[in-house]
Amino acid sequence: MAKMIDMKERTKREQVPMREQLPSARIHNFEEVPLGYTKEEAIYEAQRCLQCKNPTCMIGCPAEINIPAFIRLVVEEDFEKAYLTILKTDALPAVTGRVCPQEEQCQKECVLNKKGKPIAIGRLERFVADWARENKIKGIEKSDSQKEQKVAVVGSGPAGLTCAADLAKLGYQVTLFEALHKPGGVLVYGIPEFRLPKSIVEYEVAGIEKLGVKVVCNQVIGATKSVESLKKEFDAIFLANGAGAPRFMNIPGENRNDVYSANEFLTRSNLMKAYLFPEYDTPIKIRKKAATIGAGNVAMDAARTALRLGAEQSYIVYRRSRAEVPARAEEVHHAEEEGIVFHFLTLPVKILGDEEGRVTGMECLRMELGEPDESGRRRPVPIPNSNFVLEVDMVIDAIGTMANPIVARSATGVEVNQWGYFKVDKMTRMTTCEGIFAGGDIVRGSATVISAVGDGKFAARAIDEYLLSGKSLRKNS
Repeated sequence: MAKMIDMKERTKREQVPMREQLPSARIHNFEEVPLGYTKEEAIYEAQRCLQCKNPTCMIGCPAEINIPAFIRLVVEEDFEKAYLTILKTDALPAVTGRVCPQEEQCQKECVLNKKGKPIAIGRLERFVADWARENKIKGIEKSDSQKEQKVAVVGSGPAGLTCAADLAKLGYQVTLFEALHKPGGVLVYGIPEFRLPKSIVEYEVAGIEKLGVKVVCNQVIGATKSVESLKKEFDAIFLANGAGAPRFMNIPGENRNDVYSANEFLTRSNLMKAYLFPEYDTPIKIRKKAATIGAGNVAMDAARTALRLGAEQSYIVYRRSRAEVPARAEEVHHAEEEGIVFHFLTLPVKILGDEEGRVTGMECLRMELGEPDESGRRRPVPIPNSNFVLEVDMVIDAIGTMANPIVARSATGVEVNQWGYFKVDKMTRMTTCEGIFAGGDIVRGSATVISAVGDGKFAARAIDEYLLSGKSLRKNS
């Protein structure tokens, strides 16, 4: 059994890098790029942890994981107990261990980050979750104390799954409604297989079902069933339906063939398995030169997916500079390794095409950075008469998403703001209708998986307090 090493040795050790598929190989497959830690690598990295008396890393964790405790258990090689420690607060450890921006969360707050590289908390979390899955370790079981109150959760993305899991642990009868044919929300339709395998999501959703959560797919709340009807069946409701409506630039030519929203493009590839065509009959017409507009994680996913589906060249077109790129540094690095070409300070103004409606190019403007805008980033300003044509024959819009109004239309008394997102009380996450709560992207707009997880946890506590006070939607209906 390994043991904690002395303080001097801990601070001398370098962070253990994670092995990855070679770029030359991975651009031809959809297998996961990072390969994970071995047992020896995980223990070596865990031994770097200072086991601080006041662990600042936990301040930066929306999932509220007891980070020092699970890392100490990794050192002790008690991986099962480490897994159960994480599961107490995070129902999706293999997911968050992969896609959470740890560098901006727990690892940013790590004491070692001040003088070198922080503990690779995300990689250790992933190792523990993967070890548990491979060794068929039982997760947390269904609560022995079952309550009569029923809670409906709309949307099975990270916010919905987390809220459902936390409420089930408290003994509530939870039903999770998902519009698509598989649960997972953005985790299955929005994130490519090479970054988050679907089998990982399926496994962790199954663990949540074992807690007693009932998952109902192919149920479009707002169409097949209204929020009003849910109020008659359930004591509380959590709306976590995401912000799945695509945004476009609204420039001339966006209605041409071979112009996709990133939502459609990634959903076709991820959930409808177009990457396995013709085994799965969901083709995506891939041209030779694909331009993805935007530079967030979704844009990186789309550009890298286009390359794997057969594009000879894949571009990222972004109106700001590299310094303002919102995607994770790791994703940008992987994209560059794979040969994605970045066109910074470039603004598309028109999509060009032939008489048959096919894309033949994209007219762009050169940009320069001016004063900071409300986001704190320097505002891009067009350079006069700098127009040029980028030769592309396929365009993917990845400039963000907005609220889909279908759920809100059937939620009487639930107010939305000017962008269509639900208004909530910051302290309780309750909407303007008592007993109906909301969280995740449908409140925040496009955000990270881990922020949605945090919203789900927060809402579960608020719903518990609401129901413990004796209130109920069914009583008011």
